[in-house]
Amino acid sequence: MSEIEETGYKLNHRAFVILGLISETSQEGGCHAYSINQRIEERGMRNWTEIGQSSIYDIAKKLEEDGLVESYTKEVDGRIRKMYQLTHFGFKVLQEKVYKTIKEFGGRRSPDYDVALSMYTMIPKEERIEAFKNSLEIIKNDLEFLKKNEKRTKKISMDSMGLYPLSIEALFVRPYMIMQCHIKFIEWMIEKIPEDEAPWAK
Repeated sequence: MSEIEETGYKLNHRAFVILGLISETSQEGGCHAYSINQRIEERGMRNWTEIGQSSIYDIAKKLEEDGLVESYTKEVDGRIRKMYQLTHFGFKVLQEKVYKTIKEFGGRRSPDYDVALSMYTMIPKEERIEAFKNSLEIIKNDLEFLKKNEKRTKKISMDSMGLYPLSIEALFVRPYMIMQCHIKFIEWMIEKIPEDEAPWAK
């Protein structure tokens, strides 16, 4: 049985990114909006997330209003900064988001998926494996459906035209290859998770 709690809170993509970055520093006293922006720039996160030029201040303010983070003021490099820390509720919301994003991934592009992968160690090892196995089952089921659909389409094409055009075949081969790639990656993750000895991956 999963240890992940249902919070009922819906975390949008931008809030997911910012909450995750705040969580990284909560045990060190938190972080301020400028330092969050620095990490976004250093990691090139505007290239692999949809954070864009969003106002970090506005997102952090909303997270605080909803009880996911708390703040206090501190002097940093001669300036008074507003520092943000993750609350217990914020941790539960973030943990649930990471778990569900990985567990429900079916192979279709999701801006949340790479963010969840970068924070997957927030969930216990058993739940990590469970989430990836569930995702694997979803993709394999979709792959079987795709194969059956292609077989039916090919028969209709051959019966009506006497050929199976490449332009139609490609519409099946492309997602088939992408799904195979996802399956290979997820199976690799499932194999590697028990071996992950990083201190933060325990």
